[in-house]
Amino acid sequence: MTAEYQVHGVVAVVTLNNPPVNGLGLATRTAAVKAIQQALADDAVKAIVITGAGKAFSGGADIKEFNSPKALAEPSLHTLIATAEGSTKPVVAAIHTVCMGGGLELSLGCHYRVAMPGAQIALPEVKLGLLPGAGGTQRLPRVLGLEMALNMIVSGTPVASEKLAGTALFDEVFAADADLLASAIAFAEKIADVRPLPKVRERKVDYPNHEAFLQFSRNTVKAMAGPFPAPLECVETVAASVTMKFDDGMKFERERFMHLIGTTESKALRHAFFAERVASKVPDVPADTPTRAIKQAAVVGAGMMGGGIAMNFVNAGIPVKLLETRQEALDKGLATIRKNYENTMKKGKLTQEKFDQRMALVSGTLAYEDIAGADIVVEAVFEEMGVKEAVFRRLDEVMKPGAILATNTSTLDVDRIAGFTTRPQDVVGTHFFSPANVMKLLEIVRGAQTGKDVLATALALSKKLKKTGVVSGVCDGFIGNRMIEQYSRQAGFLLEEGALPEQVDKAAEKFGWAMGPFRMADLAGNDIGWAIRKRRYVERPEISYSKTADLLCEMGRYGQKTGAGWYDYKPGDRKAYPNAEVDAMIVAHSAALGITRRKIGDQEIVERLVYALVNEAANILDEGIALRASDIDMVYLTGYGFPLFRGGPMFYADTVGLPNVLAAINKYARGHHGEAWKPAPLLVRLADEGKAFNG
Repeated sequence: MTAEYQVHGVVAVVTLNNPPVNGLGLATRTAAVKAIQQALADDAVKAIVITGAGKAFSGGADIKEFNSPKALAEPSLHTLIATAEGSTKPVVAAIHTVCMGGGLELSLGCHYRVAMPGAQIALPEVKLGLLPGAGGTQRLPRVLGLEMALNMIVSGTPVASEKLAGTALFDEVFAADADLLASAIAFAEKIADVRPLPKVRERKVDYPNHEAFLQFSRNTVKAMAGPFPAPLECVETVAASVTMKFDDGMKFERERFMHLIGTTESKALRHAFFAERVASKVPDVPADTPTRAIKQAAVVGAGMMGGGIAMNFVNAGIPVKLLETRQEALDKGLATIRKNYENTMKKGKLTQEKFDQRMALVSGTLAYEDIAGADIVVEAVFEEMGVKEAVFRRLDEVMKPGAILATNTSTLDVDRIAGFTTRPQDVVGTHFFSPANVMKLLEIVRGAQTGKDVLATALALSKKLKKTGVVSGVCDGFIGNRMIEQYSRQAGFLLEEGALPEQVDKAAEKFGWAMGPFRMADLAGNDIGWAIRKRRYVERPEISYSKTADLLCEMGRYGQKTGAGWYDYKPGDRKAYPNAEVDAMIVAHSAALGITRRKIGDQEIVERLVYALVNEAANILDEGIALRASDIDMVYLTGYGFPLFRGGPMFYADTVGLPNVLAAINKYARGHHGEAWKPAPLLVRLADEGKAFNG
């Protein structure tokens, strides 16, 4: 049932019922229109109340119908709103919990709106690269005023209903202990005979000197919107609520909505929206798979990564114990956590009370026995198999039965690590990204024997830690770092052939990356990449690498932590300053290799970096390491700074067209280090068939 109909005396109640948030899909719209018409046909009914079942009034469009013909089929949302607005009997929206997007637009089409405090009110369409398309830009300014409505629409940020009490949006905000339905029915009875029926569309937006305010808003929004067109379009459509008649404004809103829905930027944001939601779905691990309780956590290693991981547990209210081998290292790790929280407090983002609560949740120890009772332990020690082996053999000895043994390894074989224990079913990879207390991605590595309940627990934990959990199979580097290896190889080859770090980084950042490959390497630590390469030189001697990064490390330039990497860094300053000695080393290395340096264009730089990612990702997908192409996009959007407006490497490749990607790869295969460009079989197949990765 998608909309229920009941009569309470002289009031008909229409209850939207489409869990979980009463999305306004076709079936719900159809049932709601039918219910309103039924109320209009009943002479005993004098007023109508529309509300929502469960935990929402309505969250807006039904995401299951997004991008499908059903989203625009009749009765459309416009038709439903027009039915409510055109009713000859008063229609009251009874709002609670969530009223967003099309749900708020529906309520604005009603004659009256009453609400419970704490309801989240928003028009969040801008976050999907869109604008409210069912009258939101025209009606909201008429009840909130131009400035408040514009701020809500451009930001998409929810506002609590009680903060909007006293505006024309709500006729009444009930007390927190009120019964919403009973109160709404009483309100409807009270206004049942009031005529004429008030309509938001008939109100005027009164804002003195609106031209100056709107121009200021355009300038401000243009500066913050970056490559996304939707925020500025929101300003223009809201402006129409002042400068146009209502029907003309509605027509203009529709035109701009249809324009935005066709933009690559909106398609990328919508792709990311759905990709994030599907990432937690694993075909052979049903949603009702039992999970293990995580009430106590432990982290082995109190370095930068271990401390950041510990902060994630603390932020989620889970007590955590840090284990180190030396008191000095433990003290330093705990001090860093304290300093991080103190800095957050100084910025006004954390109260003294919250600071005290969080610091009370973290403690340290030098003894494995002290962490034996933890429900999960995350190993965050140096990226070397011998070190991992020693840790996991000890954890196997001391941890209680049923404890999850997680490794934060970024590249190593999780199955081999699980083999150091007598309980491989309890071992899982939880690859956090640096800084672990900030970065949203959690790569969850499923070993050959990882229990389904352990995987389900890791996915549930990722949500509790406010991370985007993406499942990967076992291979060298998993999804993200296996791909970044090819990206980094191309970055190194570009240096040998004629580019310098600053040019490569600037080209990547102009494309939209948060930072280019060399700034990223300096942030992560060049010594970490060096250690990984040295292992791969032994394990995979057939793969060629540029030795430029090794020469850099031999100079002792490990990155930001040493104040010198590909660039120079000043104390307290994260800005990267080019270094003439490094540039000279690169040029000399090219000469030593007998390579005549050439001028390399930015387009070639971007294509070689991004298509190297795409080609390796196609292999990862084909091998089943990643479950779906959109999972790969989520890894890169949330863990590696890939530009959001481009939707991730796989979505970007689809946008360019896979035949064009393949043609570029074949071209680069004929150049320097062409052996690095063997086209992935899946890419070839899809290109030949005219298909896409996300298709």
